[in-house]
Amino acid sequence: MDRWKLPSPGVSETSSPTAAPQFTQDESAPCSLFVPMGYEPGYAYPLLVWLHGPGADETQLRHVMPQISLRNYLAVAPRGTRRAPSQQGGFCWSTDVVDRDLACQRVSEAVRSAQEQYHVHPKRVFLAGFDTGGTVALQLALAWPERFAGVVSIAGALPRMAGTLRRWHQVRDLPILIMCGRYSNRYPCRQVCENLRLLFCAGLDVTVREYPCGQELQPAMLRDMNGWLMDVIQRQNENEH
Repeated sequence: MDRWKLPSPGVSETSSPTAAPQFTQDESAPCSLFVPMGYEPGYAYPLLVWLHGPGADETQLRHVMPQISLRNYLAVAPRGTRRAPSQQGGFCWSTDVVDRDLACQRVSEAVRSAQEQYHVHPKRVFLAGFDTGGTVALQLALAWPERFAGVVSIAGALPRMAGTLRRWHQVRDLPILIMCGRYSNRYPCRQVCENLRLLFCAGLDVTVREYPCGQELQPAMLRDMNGWLMDVIQRQNENEH
């Protein structure tokens, strides 16, 4: 079995439109897959790629998708590129160049596996993540904007690396959502404002939303992310017609 091949979730071409949502995971391939409720093989679904927060792993997808939507998306979640500190457990992401390339590989393989098994809209692949997962989501989307329809960073700062915005002309067409906690110590308001000034000066399409919390993944954030994603999809559909 290919290292990144996702296991079959058992939803066939003749599945009932009332079929329950499916989560699958294979320990030999650190990636989780979500198939929405009532999956219809004739419909091209948006694909959400979720990058978990520090100390978690790909199974975080089970917790976030019910709060985002059980019907609107196919979703995949690769495992972080590094083990988190022993006292924390789980895995995390890093913005180092080697880790960035590995993260890109894991995301690409997860997307490819979903496309091989299900009907994914080729122009509706979204990248989202929490904390360091959000930072790496921004890093990958800004480096390869042609691969993604939009990117969401929840409590994840802009990567502090030279060349982060080297493709700013191409990135101008990439919708970006940044969500942050007002009382976060890891991504404080001062740093959020610095990031936004840089992104706005580059002329990027950025939406920012602040929540009355710390460095947390709140249900309200996930619900609002769903609304933002559906708005982006609607605008993109209108522009295609």
